[in-house]
Amino acid sequence: MTETAPLPFHAADFTKPDGRALTLYGLQPIEVRGEIPSPAGDPPVPRPTMRWHPLRGEWVMYASHRLGRTFLPPPEYNPLAPTTNPEHPTELPQGRYDLAVFDNRFPSLTLDAPPPEHPAHPSERAGTGKCEVVVFSQDPSGRLADLSEAQMALLLAVWADRTTRLAATGKIRSVLAFENRGMEVGVTLHHPHGQIYAYDHVPPVQARMLEGARAHLEEHGRPWLADFVAAEREVGVRLIRDGSEALSVVPPFARYTYETWVLPTRPVGRLSDLTDTERLAFARVLKDALLRLDALFGVRMPYLLTVHQAPLDGEAHPEFPLHIELYPYLRAPGRMKYLAGTEQGAGEFANDKFPEAAAAELRGLEVQ
Repeated sequence: MTETAPLPFHAADFTKPDGRALTLYGLQPIEVRGEIPSPAGDPPVPRPTMRWHPLRGEWVMYASHRLGRTFLPPPEYNPLAPTTNPEHPTELPQGRYDLAVFDNRFPSLTLDAPPPEHPAHPSERAGTGKCEVVVFSQDPSGRLADLSEAQMALLLAVWADRTTRLAATGKIRSVLAFENRGMEVGVTLHHPHGQIYAYDHVPPVQARMLEGARAHLEEHGRPWLADFVAAEREVGVRLIRDGSEALSVVPPFARYTYETWVLPTRPVGRLSDLTDTERLAFARVLKDALLRLDALFGVRMPYLLTVHQAPLDGEAHPEFPLHIELYPYLRAPGRMKYLAGTEQGAGEFANDKFPEAAAAELRGLEVQ
């Protein structure tokens, strides 16, 4: 075990029996009881590849070994819960820690991906990158929103730490942390967790964000995030919560009915740029936004959460706006937002409700 305690958290690094990395994070010093486990059976040998889509200008990942990944196991076998029976090991040990990060057993990208043995397409290349699993809690029935404000701030620090570590490999140019929640969005494990995908290139969504933010800075001389926060504060009708150093808002261009963004009010490009007080304010507003989505219809809202940070290409990127996007998949009680023809075929969304009305509903909810 290698343990460090850089403020504001403790971290301990381990190697699993199958060779994958595990890091435990906590607000208090890490304590582990028993052995570090790996699920029974040898992990698959990944050989991920990528092929270029010339008309969309994007890479497509191929990882056939993922067909055998764990899918909705029975409650008595939860691979993300701490091991209670050494005869049936899971991914995590018993002990005192708040969050855990480990190498995905079924990755779509790997740092040591070999070149294709027999490429079937001229653009085919190794699927270089990294995929990690972030377990938010040892409680299998909990939610991300159930984390305390201190634990939520810890999660933000963990995402920042993983980004810094991945950048240090020299192979990564962009990191996306995300959470899929709910069977409606394809979740295969109910235990509260998210994932991190690290790419050896800048994906198209982040590339377009960077291009738009750079154009705004060149035209106006100010970062887009600064102008956006000022404008939304002045209008006020789309704000959900203003926490001084962070705020939540239904953006005026929302594509999903109750789409929610959480942003720092000081323009920064990465989570590691936040001060401790800014991180806590960001955590407080994020927790509030998640609680509001669950309170909206009285059910656990299925959603996709994505964390957008500046590329890792050696440049500072003061123009890139750090922010979190939440896409709720219910547009009304019991009614899903499906991506249909115009969304999938043209990339242009159709929204049933104006952002101002959605924000008013979310703002009016009582949450604790």
